[in-house]
Amino acid sequence: MIASVRGVVLSAGLDSAVINVGGVGLLLHTTAGTAATLRPGAEAALATTLVVREESLTLYGFADEDERTIFTQVQTVSGVGPRLALAMLAIHAPDGLRRAIGEGDLAALTKIPGIGKKGAERIILELRDKIGAPSGGASSDPRRPAGDKATAQVHDALVGLGWSSRQADDAVETVRPQAGDESDVSALLRAALQELGR
Repeated sequence: MIASVRGVVLSAGLDSAVINVGGVGLLLHTTAGTAATLRPGAEAALATTLVVREESLTLYGFADEDERTIFTQVQTVSGVGPRLALAMLAIHAPDGLRRAIGEGDLAALTKIPGIGKKGAERIILELRDKIGAPSGGASSDPRRPAGDKATAQVHDALVGLGWSSRQADDAVETVRPQAGDESDVSALLRAALQELGR
């Protein structure tokens, strides 16, 4: 297994990055939050896991080992594959997922695209006794932010994709009123990209 990679970031997209490791550009699938922290030309180090399928080898990158642990653990549930596991980490930090599963919080789990009520119940049933307690105490989940935190994440993602700080600010301010839930980073980011593409 490829447990980690370190190298220069060649490019960063919305949910992926290419990192030069020993002259080889490795494509890593990540959450939008992790991708937003990567700057082309800068060095980055990510925890990784390699998912082997009959038709593909897919490398997933994580901000830290805790994310990788949760990514692996949630896939032990029937019906949860790598893409859904990554979506779970895009919406909730590892401790947020531990808290939601431990407390049986269906509402928090059904906010994740691709998870309905029955899927959330199955995740809680199968992982409640295995996933462990949150390590960060009772603080709120950093990936379920108020509008200001979501705005900052979207701004960083847009700047990472090549727009100026001013362009990013203007786009986010324009789309915030019509983006619905302002704490939904992915919806806000999509709306801002559409605005910048005009």
